[in-house]
Amino acid sequence: MAGPLFVAGPRGIRVTIRLTPRARRNAVTGRASDAGGAPLLKATVTAVPERGAANEALVALLAKSWRLPKSALAIIGGATDRTKLIGIDGDAALAARLEAWAEALAAKD
Repeated sequence: MAGPLFVAGPRGIRVTIRLTPRARRNAVTGRASDAGGAPLLKATVTAVPERGAANEALVALLAKSWRLPKSALAIIGGATDRTKLIGIDGDAALAARLEAWAEALAAKD
């Protein structure tokens, strides 16, 4: 996959997630690329995509996986799409830690 998943900028960190609702379990399932070749994370949640339930479940899953408070995460793009842009309060050091987490996730596959 080309490029980093977690991109640090002046307004925090951004990561793109491909979400599958109505799944059997809540999990971050791996890395992938979108149609343009940009890297993204794949995640599944058991919640239905109604009234923001799947988005809330995604934020809770990511906060638990990354050991961050839910308040540090926000869906800043794609709230009604399967592809979401997540904003994370943090700096380049946190981005590097999350990138290492993603590499460890990919190594398990």
